[in-house]
Amino acid sequence: MDLSDAYANAAHIPGAADFPPRWSAAAEAFRAKLAEEGRFRSLAYGPGAREALDLFLPEGEAKGLVVFVHGGYWLRFDRSVWSHFAAGPLAAGWAVAMPSYDLCPDVRIADITREVASAVSRAAEEVAGPIRLTGHSAGGHLVARMLAPGLLPEAVAARIKGVVPISPLADLRPLMQTDMNAGLKLDAVEAEAESPIFQPAPQVSVTVWVGGDERPVFLDQARWLGEAWSCDVVIDAGLHHFDVIDGLAEAGSPLCRAVTGA
Repeated sequence: MDLSDAYANAAHIPGAADFPPRWSAAAEAFRAKLAEEGRFRSLAYGPGAREALDLFLPEGEAKGLVVFVHGGYWLRFDRSVWSHFAAGPLAAGWAVAMPSYDLCPDVRIADITREVASAVSRAAEEVAGPIRLTGHSAGGHLVARMLAPGLLPEAVAARIKGVVPISPLADLRPLMQTDMNAGLKLDAVEAEAESPIFQPAPQVSVTVWVGGDERPVFLDQARWLGEAWSCDVVIDAGLHHFDVIDGLAEAGSPLCRAVTGA
């Protein structure tokens, strides 16, 4: 199997090039609206330029905090592309934090994991109550990693009540055989250490979500995490890697309800 092609999502999605600019435009409009309403802030969680998060606040007191971590194979994108996907949890009464993080090859995936832990901890300082984590693709990997023992401060970890990794990368070892590894620079030791399937099964409720029309390797990755953690795997029929997250924008969607625990 050509693993570079197997993990190449855009090459197998019609109109794939149209998605990022459409996301960015919707995200910018969403931020502008929330800023006008005084329900949007940006916060630093570390010294680096990309160590920052956007925080969106619901009308009235928040039920708790949802953290969404973006994907892009740890190589691309930032928080500004995804803001509108906060709409569903916000409408359901949850505050939403969306962090950026440094990208490979400037840092290693293990460094990104630590940055996201810092972002979750910083957002937790701003919003009381339960914390629910979700992320897409590489972001699905990163939120799953947050459940590793000792990664988050105990007080923050104790507040996590649910995690929904969407199309996650759960076993990083195959990525060493892709062209992407020129930027990821994964070796066998880091690939295993950063693979959620090798973490202890968490006590927190986890639902793995994946599109039914995704590349077969992403269905495999979802299944591997479900088997390793004995958690539910939802296959969302008819959706591919780029539209599987659309449900986050709608409070009543099955995906958003899973994220918020509704």
